[in-house]
Amino acid sequence: MIISEVSYLGNLRTAAKHLKSKDTIITDAPIDNNGKGQAFSPTDLVATSLASCVMTIIGIFCSKNNIGFEHCEARVEKIMGNNPRKIDQINVTFDVSKNEWDSQILNKIIKEAKACPVAVTLENQVQIDYKFI
Repeated sequence: MIISEVSYLGNLRTAAKHLKSKDTIITDAPIDNNGKGQAFSPTDLVATSLASCVMTIIGIFCSKNNIGFEHCEARVEKIMGNNPRKIDQINVTFDVSKNEWDSQILNKIIKEAKACPVAVTLENQVQIDYKFI
C-alpha cells in the first residue's frame, strides 16, 4: 500500500504528503550536513518516530487493559556517527509521572513499549536507550 508521496523542493528540502490525511511534513537537511536546519531532518524523523511509536503502543496497551493513560511527554536525543554517516544512538526520556501507575503496571508498560514496531525495526542497527520517569 502506498502511504505517502515525497517531493524535492530544492535547497535540500522535501515535502512528504500522507495520502490518506493529506497532512504534509517538511524536511530540511541539518546544519551539520549542508542544510539550514529549519525543519526536521530525515534522521530526526526516525528518532522522533521511535518516541511516537512507543507512546502509541503504551496507549494501545493501556486501552486494552483498562489502565488510565492521560499524560506522556518525551525528549529525544539523536547521536549521529560517521563512516558511514548514520544514526548511532537514540536516547529517549519519557515522562509518565502524571499517570497513577504503580511499579508493577509501569514495568508491564515499559516491556510493551520497548517492543514497538519502530524499535524492533531499529534493533541491532541503532543503540536505543530508554528512560522512564
